[in-house]
Amino acid sequence: MSFLGAFLLRGRAWPAAWLPWLALTVALAASGPAAAAQVRLPAPGGIVELEAKQQRKEGDLFVADGEVDIRYQDVRLRADHVEYSVLTSVALARGHVQFDFGSQHLDADQARYNVRSGRGTFEHVRGSVQLERRPNPAILITPNPLYFEAQEVERTGERTYKIRGAWLTVCAPDRPIWKFYAPHATLTVDKSVALVNANFRLFRVPLIYLPYATAPASRKLRQSGFLLPDFSNTTRKGFVVGEAYYWAPADWVDLTFGAQLLSRRGWSQNGEFRVRPWENVRLAASYFGVVDRGLREGPGGARVAQVGHRSQFEFDALLPDGWRAVADINTLTSLTFRLAFAETFREAVNSEVRSAAFATNHFRGFSLNFAAENYKNFLNAQNILSAQQETAVLLRTAPGVRFGAVEQAPWKRWPIYFGFGAFADAVHRSEPCTSIRLSPCTDPGPVPFAQRRFETAAAVQRTEIAPRVTVPLRWGPWLGVTPTFVLRTTRYGSQLLSGTIVGDSVRRTTAEVAVDLRPPTLARVWNRPATKWKHAIEPQVIYRYVNGVNRFGRFIRFDENDTLTDTNEFEYGLTQRLYRRAGEGQAEEMVTWRVAQKYYFDPTFGGALVPGQRNVFQALYTITPFAFADTPRRFSPIVSDLRVTPGGRYDAEFRMEYDTVRGKLTTAGTLLKMRPYREFFVTLAHFALRSSPALQPKSNQIRALVGYGNMNRRGWNTSFGFSYDIRQQFLQNQLVQVSYNGSCCGIAFEYRRLALGTVRSENQFRVALIIANIGTFGNLRREEKIF
Repeated sequence: MSFLGAFLLRGRAWPAAWLPWLALTVALAASGPAAAAQVRLPAPGGIVELEAKQQRKEGDLFVADGEVDIRYQDVRLRADHVEYSVLTSVALARGHVQFDFGSQHLDADQARYNVRSGRGTFEHVRGSVQLERRPNPAILITPNPLYFEAQEVERTGERTYKIRGAWLTVCAPDRPIWKFYAPHATLTVDKSVALVNANFRLFRVPLIYLPYATAPASRKLRQSGFLLPDFSNTTRKGFVVGEAYYWAPADWVDLTFGAQLLSRRGWSQNGEFRVRPWENVRLAASYFGVVDRGLREGPGGARVAQVGHRSQFEFDALLPDGWRAVADINTLTSLTFRLAFAETFREAVNSEVRSAAFATNHFRGFSLNFAAENYKNFLNAQNILSAQQETAVLLRTAPGVRFGAVEQAPWKRWPIYFGFGAFADAVHRSEPCTSIRLSPCTDPGPVPFAQRRFETAAAVQRTEIAPRVTVPLRWGPWLGVTPTFVLRTTRYGSQLLSGTIVGDSVRRTTAEVAVDLRPPTLARVWNRPATKWKHAIEPQVIYRYVNGVNRFGRFIRFDENDTLTDTNEFEYGLTQRLYRRAGEGQAEEMVTWRVAQKYYFDPTFGGALVPGQRNVFQALYTITPFAFADTPRRFSPIVSDLRVTPGGRYDAEFRMEYDTVRGKLTTAGTLLKMRPYREFFVTLAHFALRSSPALQPKSNQIRALVGYGNMNRRGWNTSFGFSYDIRQQFLQNQLVQVSYNGSCCGIAFEYRRLALGTVRSENQFRVALIIANIGTFGNLRREEKIF
């Protein structure tokens, strides 16, 4: 009886649309075994193509042997032997089973797979999933796919596999350096791998047991879960072990919080929150604190606790109608805490804590700003690194509003431009009496001098308005003169009288003139076959005159607005530039060298200068940021600033200041950055201050950082750095990092030493195992930067 007759006798009707396929099936059955035969069978959603060396039809079952190849949409199933049911769309495969779908590949001994639903079960499986990774500088990325072996794999959907008795790795499967073993795992392609009762093995040796673990298996590396533990050992903290949890409920928000156990000190807490709800809004917050039981100073000595915390809040948003809001809020309990627990030398020696928040809008040449600022600088009269009897200077401006306009010309035919600036704010200053000699610091009283503070009211009113007129003039191509006239009126709610803060208001009205004279630029051009060079010499002369400040000592100095003094000065200088242009490309400025000096017709600045102490005025720090005036003088130091930028791989800056009054070089600084080869880098910095001790402490320090590669680069990577105080012959900081990364993992070692006076002298030893696409076991820090 024919297949059609048998089907009709069972009381079933074959759809008319299937009759062509039925005829092909009957012909195939009648012909018996054939070589490399191909059959196209209908199935919901597409056509099933079956190809094999031998095929036969048994009822509704197709039996194929020899290089069987089944294709359906984007799915491909291959095996030595396949039994495929037309009615159920189920294929039973045995012998060298291979399954492919997109980036997914499975090798198995046998399988049961439903072509229509995409579900199936595979036994004794070796599989791989090719993962596309987004570059991430914090993680070692490998192009290797995710490999796994399992006793059984159940495919429950296009992207989901339930794996039993599995190990997983991104190393070469024949000789994996590391792998995760788990009796149960769930792989969700383009999302994550979840492991239950897993253990991490290095060279087949179990190292860490994980009741539950997840690893990213997508282009994005953000997955909620516990992070890899970190551990280290230091001479001050003892053995350090920590853990953290990372929570990413959405693509635009994440939270990390964790803790560390410090065997010799106590325990620390840390957290970081980041959110970006809209494209133009960003918010971040971080916290680090230590509950410290202190170190015992000497045998039988008392413990000295250095408990504290630091935090930071950042906000940046572009708002409607051209508004922008920014906030950067920082807190620090004490400098002692920072010295004791800062991870890097650069962070530890920073004594300043700055906070600022503002909202600003610019429209039609005008600007409107609302702002609040807070500045705190920790001081020590003896040595800041000793951190004894800790004190601080506090400056606050909150709230404040500023309104101004750039120069605008109301008449098109006349080169006369008008602009203005105005502000109103509430200011406050507080500082220890150890830094000043004013009442109430010098008045007798029951409070010890070391505990007295110079402090204003919580909010001192301050307002200012300053209209200005600018008239740019030009005489031919060789001379330009731009005079600017300013009338500035400032009102303060408090003032200093005989060294005492009083609540009487005081007004300061000044007339200011600045004339910018630009003589002609001298230039010469050299044409070469492939390169053009140009050397330019730009002279500049600026005359400034300020009058009306008068009794400068009456004004409490809150910020740079209050350092204005009477002055009558000339600033003159030369700027040399060397340009290079290759072919038709853009010209590059290779060398810039500026030499400048000021001459003061009034060496006392209207009586503002106080001999024998450090004086800081606008007329002084606009030529150099380093204080130089402790006596009346007419000449400022000669300032030389040379910058050499021959290309993207090299950058150098040399700064020197020669004091003509003292007859010596008072400041010398060098910063050199080089990348002579692709991965090799060198940074050298040297700075020396040789001025009077009454102005600033003498200093002579050198810092260096030399390295090759980075911690997440394939192959060998290393970096070495140090900070050395030449004057005191003291090594302040040194670090060594060495790492090697293979195709799937790496190992890194670090030694770091911090010498921060009596507060901290510490040796740190760290080791880290770097797992590609996952993270790092350990807590190595990124390469330190000099500046």
